[in-house]
Amino acid sequence: MSANTVAFGLNHMVAPKSSFRELIELAATLGCEGVEFRNDLPGRELFEGEPARNVRTAARSAGIRVLALAEVKRFNDGNRQRAAQADELIELAVECGAEAVSLIPVNDSNYRPGQGERIERLRDFLAELAPNIRAAGILGYVEPLGFSISSLRTKNEALSAIHDAGVSDEYRLIHDTFHHALAAESDFFAAETGLVHISGVDDQTLGISEMEDGHRALVGPKDQIGNIRQITELRASGYRGLLSFEPFASSVHDDSMLSDSLEASIQFVRKAVSEATGERA
Repeated sequence: MSANTVAFGLNHMVAPKSSFRELIELAATLGCEGVEFRNDLPGRELFEGEPARNVRTAARSAGIRVLALAEVKRFNDGNRQRAAQADELIELAVECGAEAVSLIPVNDSNYRPGQGERIERLRDFLAELAPNIRAAGILGYVEPLGFSISSLRTKNEALSAIHDAGVSDEYRLIHDTFHHALAAESDFFAAETGLVHISGVDDQTLGISEMEDGHRALVGPKDQIGNIRQITELRASGYRGLLSFEPFASSVHDDSMLSDSLEASIQFVRKAVSEATGERA
């Protein structure tokens, strides 16, 4: 595929009832380049209990990249157990052939450390984990969450912590179009972005502060959070990585024609970005 062509991936949240093999097959059928796997799908054991090496074999056979393995939740809460959890995820990532592990901050209104302590915990964890990430030959993806209760809302703050810790080679950002909109963030960091998550909110009655994960569907012409504008800006700034679908809406999860719906969303995004940038669709 041309470097200028908009390319896609699938986060397992797009089809949480599917096995890892079914997700790989869906990605291959749609012409996507990669998948992300998750350890937090309700009622599901990671990789359905199969060895991680089976994932690597299945993905390679299908010509699909394993973009990332998610996730270390609450990575910045100062709990010493998080390092052990991260090390375990890194080991699994290497075994399954993943290119990165995803780190998700505390998203809890009861988490209220002082500003200085909050930043220190964030920076210290990133610094402590960096040697293990480096030794594994992968990357750490930091994903700010734009919710008002999130302990890490913006990419700007995440990037500052990465720079202050002196670990810029080990980490990249996840630009999530939903969280970018919720945080009302204006800055784009294309060079520091490892992956982009896309999802759309169609409900025109919702204000930004009212949007929740359950509203996140596929990206289409009714989208209210500016996916096309964000993607266009990222590409204008040099981002050529994948756009990975990460919808949380039950309407997507229960869609009996999911492959067709995804194909329609892919074509919509490609056409809209092409019209906005003059790139070939």
